[in-house]
Amino acid sequence: MTVYAVPLQVWMLTHSSFAVGLLGLAIAVPTVVVASVGGVIVDSVDRRRLVLVCTSIHAALSVVLAVQAYGQWDRLSVLYGVTVVSSVVGGLNAPARRTFMPALLGAEQIGAGAALQVFSIHGALMVGPALAGLVTAAGGLRVCFVIDACSFAFSLYGVARLPRLTVPRGDRPGPRAIAEGFRFIGHHRPVLGALLADASATLFGMPVALFPALNAERFGADPTTLGLLSTAVAVGGVLGSGLSGRTGRTDRRGLGMLIAGSVWGLGIVAFGLTWSYPAALAALVLAGAADSTSVVLRTSLVQSLTPDRLRGRVTGAELAVGMGVAQLGNTEAGAVAAVTSTTVSIVSGGLACVVAAGLIGVFVPSLARHKASDPIEADPSAQTSKS
Repeated sequence: MTVYAVPLQVWMLTHSSFAVGLLGLAIAVPTVVVASVGGVIVDSVDRRRLVLVCTSIHAALSVVLAVQAYGQWDRLSVLYGVTVVSSVVGGLNAPARRTFMPALLGAEQIGAGAALQVFSIHGALMVGPALAGLVTAAGGLRVCFVIDACSFAFSLYGVARLPRLTVPRGDRPGPRAIAEGFRFIGHHRPVLGALLADASATLFGMPVALFPALNAERFGADPTTLGLLSTAVAVGGVLGSGLSGRTGRTDRRGLGMLIAGSVWGLGIVAFGLTWSYPAALAALVLAGAADSTSVVLRTSLVQSLTPDRLRGRVTGAELAVGMGVAQLGNTEAGAVAAVTSTTVSIVSGGLACVVAAGLIGVFVPSLARHKASDPIEADPSAQTSKS
């Protein structure tokens, strides 16, 4: 619900797609920096306890958003400031959370676990924005923030019930440990290719920052129709992940990622070209289904190739790409729309996704050739640390 409420509050204060896009920058920079270097902390502490602390801070930040809404502070600095702090905390919280699945499931269940993880995320994004649109129309944005703050009780309870999740041998945090994670990614070309494929799709094809402007231009600026635009992407995500049983077991995960990235781009192009609200929703459903399929494949590929002692660092890099670059994509979309138009920004971004998927397939051929049945390469950094 906050994903809906904060951009809408910024739009209501500024009526600027660029200002909404700057939220993406406020999320992306802290997320990329903290997730890229903070993964070594995840690999050296009790991951469950770290998530409990981070989630508690997130809950407190939601309370701050509710207070500023009730107090009618109407200050962009508060919204951007809370977003930055939340992103710093999230740069540790999200990588730590993502280590839970492979620690709790067997290797043969990682694909199914990834699908369930994506299903739950998109399920929340499907219900949250739609509910937020109805709540905003009835009681205002402040109620959205209050509900979000209260919902953290469920998250805290769920994490508290987990066992301790520590790595067998934690590395001492420092530059050498950070570099070790990046060396692993550089050595394993399918992992590097998967991160590049995700980065290209999210950098060029993220239209979320343009939803308020497009909703105002084409669909009457109704809060309910705006909520359904975000919901449509999540509906596609639920469908894509819920029907991903065969996809999660495919032997050609890298090739599947490139195909799904192209379909995502084509869905965004169709969304940018239509003035029909049902057609716009359908295009976003298609794009969301392709995106969730790509995430399931990427998660399965990366998690299956990453040793547990490096999982926090590699997952941090994956988060920096998946979330951080996506938010940079929102900023890029807002900037392009500011100098051209909403339509040009959306359509050109979708076309760029298709082109980028083809280029990655050509220049990182090991991604398209990778098979899940291939023997897992030895971890050279493990040999280095032993020596």
